[in-house]
Amino acid sequence: MMGGMTKIFDWPPLWLALFLAVAWGISALLPMPVFGRFGDVLGGALVLLGFGLMGLAAGEMLRARTTVVPRRQARQLVTSGLFRLSRNPIYLGDSLILLGACLWLDTAPALLLVPLFIWVINTRFITGEEAHLRQAFGTEYENYCAAVRRWV
Repeated sequence: MMGGMTKIFDWPPLWLALFLAVAWGISALLPMPVFGRFGDVLGGALVLLGFGLMGLAAGEMLRARTTVVPRRQARQLVTSGLFRLSRNPIYLGDSLILLGACLWLDTAPALLLVPLFIWVINTRFITGEEAHLRQAFGTEYENYCAAVRRWV
């Protein structure tokens, strides 16, 4: 029972929410206003860009009739749209949302959360997803990896 329950909560949007909550907590506990209006504008733009990337990538996956849910078996290898530029545009969008939130919250110490978030996503999700895709699509996936970077 516990293993199944753990997988329910081990989902990228929940990790993003956790990191956003920590960033907000840091901004409340250690206010260091350094970004000002610039941080508001750039942060807001990065959050919008992040949601845009996520939406466009999810749309591309739905058009290919494959899952957007991590750890589920992909039916198709999606290499079109944003996937021509990044193998993980949804995770890239998540990272941009976190970065934008840190800038908008005007909390420089929280910026350290961004590389930690990327590490969590790499180790908890991307590594396993890549293994599944490699097994399912073989040489086609290997060629795709050779042509397209993991993040950008």
